[in-house]
Amino acid sequence: MKRFFAVALGILTAIGGFLDIGDLVTNAVVGSRFGLALAWVVVVGVVGICLFAQMAGRVAAVSGRATFEIIRERLGPRTAAANLGASFLINLMTLTAEIGGVALALQLATDVGRLMWIPVAAFAVWLVIWRVKFSIMENVAGLAGLCLIVFAVSVFALQPHWSDLTHQALQPVIPETESSATYWYYAIALFGAAMTPYEVFFFSSGAVEEHWKTKDLGVSRLNVVIGFPLGGILSIAIASCAALVLLPRQIEVTSLSQVVMPVVAAGGKLALAFAIVGIVAATFGAALETTLSSGYTLAQFLGWPWGKFRRPAEASRFHVVMFVSIVVGAAVLFTGVDPIMVTEYSVVFSAIALPLTYLPILIVANDSEYMGDKTNGRLTNVFGSVYLVIILAASVAAIPLMIVTGAGR
Repeated sequence: MKRFFAVALGILTAIGGFLDIGDLVTNAVVGSRFGLALAWVVVVGVVGICLFAQMAGRVAAVSGRATFEIIRERLGPRTAAANLGASFLINLMTLTAEIGGVALALQLATDVGRLMWIPVAAFAVWLVIWRVKFSIMENVAGLAGLCLIVFAVSVFALQPHWSDLTHQALQPVIPETESSATYWYYAIALFGAAMTPYEVFFFSSGAVEEHWKTKDLGVSRLNVVIGFPLGGILSIAIASCAALVLLPRQIEVTSLSQVVMPVVAAGGKLALAFAIVGIVAATFGAALETTLSSGYTLAQFLGWPWGKFRRPAEASRFHVVMFVSIVVGAAVLFTGVDPIMVTEYSVVFSAIALPLTYLPILIVANDSEYMGDKTNGRLTNVFGSVYLVIILAASVAAIPLMIVTGAGR
């Protein structure tokens, strides 16, 4: 029974934790401009993050070490330093976007300006990181994020022509108002939103935090292969809502209030309340994960003591890095930069940096010195190689498409 509840809770947490500000905004933007013509990218991204997280979790459980500890040892300090620099910068951009997302959601709930909420959100993130246990932090945020199911309920409440939605998804067509370059730019953005590197840093380090062993691999695998796909369904639901309400009215998503417009149209103020709770939980949970990931990556690379299983005094530099990251993210937002814009750029740059984290995990997952008899199987390596090609293609194409399309404008 205890094992059953561990699986159930992990799956629910994975569903609620899959969506962050990047997924929310990018899926809504894509739905408002392309309908469900890019739904296939969500499927590709979900399979990819399942593969990536499953390998990273298995590496951590078998070796007892997290991502950057192994990357430095396996690839050497110079290669690992390049990896660290890119990963840390993307993680900091994502943290900035998540804190901004919390502020925007609270602004939506109260009509108090987002600049007033930024220090509140930043302080709350630091306080939870400092005082709350890892398992409580992870599960509460993930379960509260399940309120985002209101987007899936809203799709049914809007009474769509299901044949039209299915046709858009299975036979994608680029709208006449959009160029093929813009289509592929947003395909990369959607892929980056689904496979954000911090998710894997957090998943791998969390395996060490919770003292996973080889016997825990079955629970981990179930959490990944069930939870993430169900989270992906919520992503498609967000895009569907936008396609049903915003696309016919030619409303492009530039604010969080537009993301929730379809929910209000479907269920009124009650549905809006659920959406706001879900968005606050999802963005706050992602802010916690990205903050921890900042500390994880640097501390693991430099060999410092790290982890919430240690008291702050025993891992002081780990906590200092996280505190400074929060302060930097809040300071960037205080310049007046639009959190939605930061979000859109962060998911694209996540796709650009993805090979630097994916390739080392793929290499280590096949190294018997670390993995013993738990190396990748033949089928996993086939999928792993296919995704390596996809990730490299997305990384190479992202910047030219960004320039050509003016970042999708």
